[in-house]
Amino acid sequence: MATFLYRLGRFAFRRRHLVALFWVALLALAGAGAAGAPAAGNSSFSIPGTEAQKAFDLLEERFPGSSADGATARVVFKAPAGEKMTDADHRKTVQDTVDTLGGGSEVAGVTDPYQGGGVSQDGTTAYASVTYKVSGMELEDASRDALEGAAEDARDAGLTVEIGGDALQAVPHTGTAEIIGIGVAAVVLVITFGSLLAAGLPLLTAVIGVGIGVSGITALAGMLDLGSTTSVLASMIGLAVGIDYALFVVSRYRAELAEGREREEAAGRAVGTAGSAVVFAGLTVVIALVGLSVVNIPMLTKMGIAAAGTVALAVLIALTLIPALLGYAGRRIRPAGERSKLFGGDRAAKKPQRPNTGTRWASFAVRRPVAVLLLGVIGLGAAAVPVASLELGLPDDGSQPTSTTQRRAYDLLSEGFGPGFNGPLVVVVDAKGSDDPQAVFQQAGDAIKGLDNVVNVGPAQPSKAGDTATITVVPDAKPSSVTTEDLVHDIRDAGADIQADTGADVLVTGATAMNIDVSQKLNDALVPYLVLVVGLAFLLLIVVFRSILVPLKAALGFLLSVMAALGAVVAVFQWGWLSGLMGVEETGPIMSMMPIFMVGVVFGLAMDYEVFLVTRMREAYVHGEKPAQAVVTGFKYSARVVTAAAVIMMAVFSGFIGSSDSMVKMIGFGLAVAVLFDAFVVRMAIVPAVLALLGEKAWWLPKWLDRALPNVDVEGEGLRTEDDRKDEDRELTRA
Repeated sequence: MATFLYRLGRFAFRRRHLVALFWVALLALAGAGAAGAPAAGNSSFSIPGTEAQKAFDLLEERFPGSSADGATARVVFKAPAGEKMTDADHRKTVQDTVDTLGGGSEVAGVTDPYQGGGVSQDGTTAYASVTYKVSGMELEDASRDALEGAAEDARDAGLTVEIGGDALQAVPHTGTAEIIGIGVAAVVLVITFGSLLAAGLPLLTAVIGVGIGVSGITALAGMLDLGSTTSVLASMIGLAVGIDYALFVVSRYRAELAEGREREEAAGRAVGTAGSAVVFAGLTVVIALVGLSVVNIPMLTKMGIAAAGTVALAVLIALTLIPALLGYAGRRIRPAGERSKLFGGDRAAKKPQRPNTGTRWASFAVRRPVAVLLLGVIGLGAAAVPVASLELGLPDDGSQPTSTTQRRAYDLLSEGFGPGFNGPLVVVVDAKGSDDPQAVFQQAGDAIKGLDNVVNVGPAQPSKAGDTATITVVPDAKPSSVTTEDLVHDIRDAGADIQADTGADVLVTGATAMNIDVSQKLNDALVPYLVLVVGLAFLLLIVVFRSILVPLKAALGFLLSVMAALGAVVAVFQWGWLSGLMGVEETGPIMSMMPIFMVGVVFGLAMDYEVFLVTRMREAYVHGEKPAQAVVTGFKYSARVVTAAAVIMMAVFSGFIGSSDSMVKMIGFGLAVAVLFDAFVVRMAIVPAVLALLGEKAWWLPKWLDRALPNVDVEGEGLRTEDDRKDEDRELTRA
């Protein structure tokens, strides 16, 4: 592989005009496709194999024209202090609003609060439900404008009016914090390279890669039913790995220049060595992201594949566009150790050389491996303690910022009707094979009324055929609570008894039940997913490092870092520690896809640092150094770059903490903390300590397995010339 990539790097350096033209044309093509595509909204959400989805599908079959998958809106009205919504003036205002809303071309129906029981007991709050014929993603702007306009007219009449539901679901924005993250990355690159030009290359190529990836997602959003969160995730991960991969290639290029090589040769060797590490690091991330498909939730599968495509683009750009741009830069990219005059290059040259920070730290870790190992493991273990109280759920309007109308509508409904009113359960009773469906409907309703934690059970609403009915159940707790989850299970248990007696199916659906089933499905898929992803990556790392214990150590270190990161997420988003600093306005259960998502993404990113750091150690060991000295050598050449890469990745992920979307905010925080723990505790402390303790055993591989494995030559052994070998022999003799 190293030889192939070496030739690819030299080709891109020589044919830089052709390579640059290709990537610019691809960016323009993707941009043109995105410009002509409709804006992405919320992708349709389905969870095959769950009871909630089965009930949802049954509703579409037995209640045709009900727009079960259509967008919904709840227009909530609150009277001024001391007044009632039953006052004549307010009744007229609400009636006018209902009439206006009912005239929309995409509106399937509007409920009148005064006829459908939509007025609170104290008379201060009322609501009208609006259902649409199309999903929230397909809803036209004119319909949204009409909804907001009707609410504004009611406000002008003196009422407080807010709108909940998914009809006004906004595309999440990340604000200025994302720009700050890129700014921090730029500062770190400048400090690392001591050159504005060298620092600008990784940023430029990362932006090009993300631009192509996100534009492609936008262009295909309508065709593939991709939601707005898909592009946010792709840009988050693509930007982080794009900068990192380019950083490693540029850093190796400068190191090769410092060895006295010609620029084209240096570019080829940089791609042949660092580029090999980039390929395998990228493969681990792609495996982790594509592996999300085993959960069998289409939305999660699409998010993973889209992000994996952006990572693949980052790898290809690092292998081709970076050497091409290095060719354009020419002598303005200086060898490692030299800084431009702007950053004191002349003064730096006069300073006597001394061991860098990476060398000094690695030497300490090798001398005191037990103390370093224990400190790292105990620290991560302490950070992981909050995981013991982890509660899972999915965000609803109650987790929105208080500045949004959806959150204010949620709060008004909670105050007027109780917290469970924001998450009503829909019970579908299928009595098609029953002799007396009406009796079955009555039995189901009575059974539900007898359960704990139920505020209200609506009358059965039969279908036209009379063989199926829906029953609306209002819990007494908020949708994301454990109490509501227990109620769903209680209704299903009662339904099992009814089925045994009558043969009728009793199914629970609705947004709340959907969320509960998603959480359960994700929990059930976590272990198989972990086995698949870690197993495949373990095999890949055996090929890369030609060792059994090094990949095993890498996997165990990853488990430590991901558990510690999940602990931090629980502490902030569930317990409320530092919630004000993070902009978390409402604590509650952790997003149900967070554990499996972090396992996938963090594993891929953790293996990035493992590959980049340990391949340098492996390279030194293969070239004749003792195991302990190889660890120090690996840190000498890689620690600074890995540290810079980790800080950049943390800065990029932290930028998404400023997002208005609670899911994006939680993902950004979780990934930033995970990179902090994995890069600076696991890879920088635990890895050298363990390798020092293992010694020669770290690189042991059974002979039969050594013969069976393909030789991918990540260390670039095939690129070494006779002069290289003589130079290394002289250095080892002096050592």
